[in-house]
Amino acid sequence: MLFGMNNQYTRREVFCRNTCHELKRFWEREIGKQTYYRESEEYRLGRSALRKLREEWRQRLETKLRLRNNPDETEKRANVG
Repeated sequence: MLFGMNNQYTRREVFCRNTCHELKRFWEREIGKQTYYRESEEYRLGRSALRKLREEWRQRLETKLRLRNNPDETEKRANVG
């Protein structure tokens, strides 16, 4: 009778071990896929011209604001150019 109880626990343990291993493997694959997609998207965005355009527009806007706030600088540039 004791042998039957141990056999029952052994089967459950084997089942759990296999299932746990499969679940772990499944989630490791899912995490790997998500990491790959995220890194691919970051790389794509890094190569994008949009980032460069935004930087150029930011610089232009900063220059306009600086000139608006310092009219003396505008006059100096007009006299030089």
